[in-house]
Amino acid sequence: MPEMHVESKWLGKRHFTSTGPSGHPVEMDAKVEDGGEDKGNRPMELLLMGLSGCTGIDVTLILERMREPLESLTIHADGVRREEKPQAFTEIRLTYEMTGPVQPAKAWRAIHLSEEKYCSASASLNARIVPRLVLNGKEEPTVQD
Repeated sequence: MPEMHVESKWLGKRHFTSTGPSGHPVEMDAKVEDGGEDKGNRPMELLLMGLSGCTGIDVTLILERMREPLESLTIHADGVRREEKPQAFTEIRLTYEMTGPVQPAKAWRAIHLSEEKYCSASASLNARIVPRLVLNGKEEPTVQD
């Protein structure tokens, strides 16, 4: 079974730097009101960023293989968290804003393949993930394969 190692070093108060196999460091810190110094991203922000990056890589690769001419992609991730601790995400809404002459059915196919088969980040989360597609400025209704 493949393993991944990440090392997080404490830099004082609530500030950490983490480095994984890629070697690129990430700064994390808590809000000032939680005893931090606001010197980095919050860990929960990084979860949403990781999910967005994971599905974005999948979707762009799948559309490229389908020979769909994607011109741009921005993914908005909105997470809903529990009120009580642990304040886990209960739902994550992903809006895929795409431009280019991409067929809506193929865009949805790429999104669904990412969500159901390829995205390791979404498979690792215990939250309902709700995708939404905005293609060339127009919301496209979901298409099931």
